[in-house]
Amino acid sequence: MKKQSKILFVTPPYHCGVVEVAGRWIPLNFVYLAGAARQAGIGAEIYDAMTKFHGYPEIEARFRATMADYVASTAITSTINDAIKTLELAKRVSPATITLLGGVHPTFCYEEIFASTDGVDYIICGEGESTTRELIRVLESGGDPESVPGVAFRKDGRVVKTPKRCFMESIDDLPAAWDLLDWPDYKYYVISDSRLGAISTSRGCDHDCIFCSQQKFWEKSWRARDPLKVVDELEHLYRTYGVNVFLITDEYPTQNRERWETFLDLLIERELPVYLLMETRTPDIIRDEEIMWKYRKAGVVHIYIGIEATDQETLDFIKKELDVTEGKRALDIIHSHGIITETSFVLGFPNETKKSIEKTLKLAQYYNPDNAHFLAITPWPYADMYEEVKPYIRVHDYSRYNLIDPIIEPKKMSMLQIDVAIVDCYRKFYMKKLTEVVTMKDEFKKDYLMRAMKLIMGSSFIIKKLGMGTLGKVPAKIEEMMGKFGQ
Repeated sequence: MKKQSKILFVTPPYHCGVVEVAGRWIPLNFVYLAGAARQAGIGAEIYDAMTKFHGYPEIEARFRATMADYVASTAITSTINDAIKTLELAKRVSPATITLLGGVHPTFCYEEIFASTDGVDYIICGEGESTTRELIRVLESGGDPESVPGVAFRKDGRVVKTPKRCFMESIDDLPAAWDLLDWPDYKYYVISDSRLGAISTSRGCDHDCIFCSQQKFWEKSWRARDPLKVVDELEHLYRTYGVNVFLITDEYPTQNRERWETFLDLLIERELPVYLLMETRTPDIIRDEEIMWKYRKAGVVHIYIGIEATDQETLDFIKKELDVTEGKRALDIIHSHGIITETSFVLGFPNETKKSIEKTLKLAQYYNPDNAHFLAITPWPYADMYEEVKPYIRVHDYSRYNLIDPIIEPKKMSMLQIDVAIVDCYRKFYMKKLTEVVTMKDEFKKDYLMRAMKLIMGSSFIIKKLGMGTLGKVPAKIEEMMGKFGQ
């Protein structure tokens, strides 16, 4: 009797300092893909090397211990180098290992990847569950992978790309291998005694932002899950694994008002002691002003809205479909219900100047989100804006395409000036914000924001950037002021 084959899903060991500041996040895509692999009749393991802060020596040891028949990874642009290196390592440990790679960057840049390495056997293009399941079944039976839609691979010295696979009609019954996660690894540092999980209530976004990878990946489509099934899943994770903080991973969970309100109502009925972190669009917050109390009662404590820019010209350029005045109103609505706000402001566009950055910072302070991020515009090589900004691109190392390191050199500024400006915006914003936070009456929000500020201002990417100068004193200043106010 043939031994059951096994697949190991491994996250590439990439770290840039921003994503990991607040917590350790579960690889939700692997939970579903591992479930799909099981449906194909093979065993599955998830190895979150990124979260464990394991480097290549530890990864190699895991490969040797597992000796999986298949090793799979995923990549966005900034992680593609490490994802390839991880799969190359799997091949060195066992040349017979079949390697799979998926994600946004490989979906669009598969030819470039195959030209750069022999370590990747198959690239899963687009939505991965059905393709992964079918490809494994075909490979296990000795069939022809060219019969599987949504795959790219080499054949006879050339790259073969099979026809595109249509998106699944329903995403309600995705197989979820929750039992494969090392749950103690996942924490949300901003809330004490937390176990951090994630749920997906929908997939895609039907808007046109030209810098965004998601609308490109999902082809401006949007599909939703049944709210009842999502709430059942959330309760299962709470009761089975002790998850009490949930990241809603959707790009756009609130697209359908009726469905979203049903989801909130069901959560309120369950009375689960959980916290929800989410992202949505500014117009939907304004639309939902009268039901914002339901957000809070259902457990929503943190909302990210993408403002991106503080002048209408830039918003129009990136096709954000927003009025510049809407951002302030949406933030005020969220604040009125005691919910923490987070947003980002993007710097370094080709027409950026010192004055435009000063204006962005001033308006960011006027908008007054609880958490602000100042990011470097990053032209994904497949994004709609790429060709337009290509003449200004000075960095081609994908590992720096992380929204932190400047990639574009504006017409009237150097990249070093953008780098300095990003750090300076963080320093000025949070030093001003500090006085407001320590005098807040809402104890939950004050504690939450104090923890968040210490994490952001003490993070390695800020402290180390440019040698830091006075910025390194900010965490100490926060400690000092917390002491004065008895925190």
